[in-house]
Amino acid sequence: MQTWSLVSICVLLGVVVRWGVSLNSYSGAGKPPMFGDYEAQRHWQEVTYNLPLQEWYFNTTDNDLNYWGLDYPPLTAYHSWICAYIAKIINPDWVELHKSRGYESPTHKLFMRTTVLVADLLVYIPAVVLYCLYLTDGSSKKKVSTLLCFLLYPGLILIDYGHFQYNGVSLGFALWGILALGLGWDVSGSMAFSLALNYKQMELYHALPFFCYLLGKCIKVGLMGRGLFLLVRIAATVLATFALCWLPFLSDPSQALQVVRRIFPVARGLFEDKVANTWCSLNTLIKIRSILSGDSQLYLSLACTLLAVLPSSFRLLTKPTFWHFKLALANSSLAFFLFSYQVHEKSILLAALPACLLLNDLPLVAIWFLQASTFSMLPLFLKDGLLVPYAVTSLAFLFLSIYLLSALDHCSEDELRLGAYNKLFFCLPRMDLARIVRWKFYISVAVMAGLSIVSVALVPPPHLPDLFPVMLSMAAFLHFFGTFVYFHVVQFSGPPSRKSQKKNN
Repeated sequence: MQTWSLVSICVLLGVVVRWGVSLNSYSGAGKPPMFGDYEAQRHWQEVTYNLPLQEWYFNTTDNDLNYWGLDYPPLTAYHSWICAYIAKIINPDWVELHKSRGYESPTHKLFMRTTVLVADLLVYIPAVVLYCLYLTDGSSKKKVSTLLCFLLYPGLILIDYGHFQYNGVSLGFALWGILALGLGWDVSGSMAFSLALNYKQMELYHALPFFCYLLGKCIKVGLMGRGLFLLVRIAATVLATFALCWLPFLSDPSQALQVVRRIFPVARGLFEDKVANTWCSLNTLIKIRSILSGDSQLYLSLACTLLAVLPSSFRLLTKPTFWHFKLALANSSLAFFLFSYQVHEKSILLAALPACLLLNDLPLVAIWFLQASTFSMLPLFLKDGLLVPYAVTSLAFLFLSIYLLSALDHCSEDELRLGAYNKLFFCLPRMDLARIVRWKFYISVAVMAGLSIVSVALVPPPHLPDLFPVMLSMAAFLHFFGTFVYFHVVQFSGPPSRKSQKKNN
């Protein structure tokens, strides 16, 4: 009873923080002609409510795809339609065709923010609660502490409630899938993750670990017996889920192909903004877009992504344990973020979810990465007037999570799983790796704080207008690449302690 009381307090605190952030300005407020992501979500409601389903993804006189055309899978469109149906009942002006473009009012803002919170309460937050209670190790106090840190991760809160998105829905479905697999409900987990993929195509970042974990489990059980039966059930579930989500578009092949073209816009190029990935960082030294053609950039990105994601996936295929599954999720999502095509700043949230799953196992590294992921999106937050929420939520998360999870007290070489580093660099003198990691953490936090202040307080030179965003993205890239290497070393090193190994297997 006491545990559930603490859980209720954690959820309430998470809701309060989310609602507090939502009271600030939003993406694109008062900025014609596009009005930002807030208007994108409202416009999708306008389109899905007023136009027949066959026109949702096509360019027509009533649906200008250059003005926030739908570019997410069908489940997002259905969600927009449900929100539009409710909006129409409250105030028809909110979704009136054409005339509602750029609509802004306090009441509508309240409605839109409420839709995000309701989606979180229905999908994301319950999955977080159940994961922390049933799939994390330790006492009830430690489980609740992990839950609170998970719910207060500032990156997701600031993007969904400040920049305005519904990332909590796709991440929530993915987390339900992870939860189901952790509990041994493989078919249910497959269905949940299929829903995540049908809500946002970026969930492909997590797809290979799901596939390798389930296939590895089937092989381990035996493909000539129970394993084959399980594989058939999983495949049938995935196909049925996709068929139901895409059913209205399957009657005409051109409809389905148009949806695919919209959700995979390869014509947009290798990258757009200053993203903390390999290509943007490398472009500061070598102008990739000037040297390589569009097709060459696409093939190079595809090759590098596959090379980056395969080692971790193969390790999971041969050792399909839940511990390796969590690490593979982190490695796969980071590989996609660092090397894949047309990456957005917000895509780091897909790597942040696996990091949250590791808060209980590797607290210092998980907190460090989550802090860096929030820092990497600072240009978005500054653009939307979210400096104060960014500073408050980031500082609160940093100090609260370090205190509650005792991250700096429990970071010995064994707890950080750094033994493999000494084996890799056996020719070098043995060093106190735990102490080095702690000092790197302190320096890293100081650098992130310094660059955040500089980005706000100073004006860049006229001939280098993007100086601070570039510096910020380069610093974040170094954090992400270092974490990518670290998680690979951990996944390929020995298993966790005997107690954790018993739980995770």
